[in-house]
Amino acid sequence: MRKTLKVTKHEFINMVRSKGFIIVTLLFPLLALAVFGGYQLIQQISTPETPTEKTVIGYVDEAGGFDDTSSTGEIIFRQYTSPETATQALISGDIDEYFVITKDYVSTGSINRFTLERELEMPGSIRNSIRNFLLINLFQEQISPDMLERAKAPAWFNSTRLDETGQVSPEQGGPLSVFLVPYIFSLLFWIAVLMASFTLIEGLGEEKENRIIEILLSSVSARQLIMGKIIGLGSAGLLQIAIWFISMSLIAGMASSSIGGIFSTLEIPARLIIFGLIYFILGYLLFAVLFSSIGAIVPTYREGQQLSFLIIIPGIAPLMLIYFLVNNPDHIITYLLTFFPVSIPIASIIRLAVGSIQPWQIILNTLLLVGATIGILFLGTKIFRTFLLMYGKRPSLGEIVRSLRRA
Repeated sequence: MRKTLKVTKHEFINMVRSKGFIIVTLLFPLLALAVFGGYQLIQQISTPETPTEKTVIGYVDEAGGFDDTSSTGEIIFRQYTSPETATQALISGDIDEYFVITKDYVSTGSINRFTLERELEMPGSIRNSIRNFLLINLFQEQISPDMLERAKAPAWFNSTRLDETGQVSPEQGGPLSVFLVPYIFSLLFWIAVLMASFTLIEGLGEEKENRIIEILLSSVSARQLIMGKIIGLGSAGLLQIAIWFISMSLIAGMASSSIGGIFSTLEIPARLIIFGLIYFILGYLLFAVLFSSIGAIVPTYREGQQLSFLIIIPGIAPLMLIYFLVNNPDHIITYLLTFFPVSIPIASIIRLAVGSIQPWQIILNTLLLVGATIGILFLGTKIFRTFLLMYGKRPSLGEIVRSLRRA
């Protein structure tokens, strides 16, 4: 145990002191702060200290009765007697555009709009302002002011999520919680896992090529060496992910309160954080054992990188199928990804964010992760002990199977 702790301490210190680890650890919080600060700066620059010049829209009333020229927000309506005079005002710059209320407007709703600008479609703010202008003139003498305001804005929707018992769910959250949170978790998970795992493969490759591994194995056993490396790099990865989670939670709170909009719906439930850390730890251990086995088999670091993608691709499959998983929680593919060891961490976090995973599924796939990690560690230690001192060529699959039978 003492020798394992020495290897763990050595790997942890070397990892956290490396420039790559420090840069990547600080990169995401600083990048998020830069985006947040840039948004605030743009808002200050784009918000002038003096009132902006209002948009002036002319109109010609051929139907009659549209004579209330009250302004709506930043829009001012100005009436003209004919399309010709409105056109002259548009050309001279007195108005920004104009529209004609045709004689058959009440029966057809036809409005002819004229502008000097090239447009793919009519701007939404202008469309809403003209719509409100028409409503005011159509109904102001027929309905009360309150009814008129309600006609202009007929509904504000407040959505509430219920649980399976019909009670209000304690986890509400909006689209950001459903899609952005799993994406961020997956991104951070894979960066932390791949950095530590590739460091493990690279370290083993260099130790094999430089014959340092022979000196190490004269002092510690293969099991102590691999366990020390896995725990040391895993502790560094856990420290890294903890820094990211804390900083991202603080920045998300700042964005929610100051930016608002869809960011106001951003919610990271406590269980998502708790199970996220659990799945990170278990997922990291699984991938570390797999990558250490690869590092023991391959003669060079480059070949280890190539083989590792056979594990990475199924691991990131849930992220590539996130929309499918969200919309099809009971599909057979969803279940396969939820219970296939290398895809369990990402698939489970996606389903946790959506709220479509059952407690028994969490318990079962957690046990599967633990069992797969222990089983692969048992086999990986044999592979590690058998092929670690092999140089020059990669063993075939048959040789690996035969060595496992003899071990």
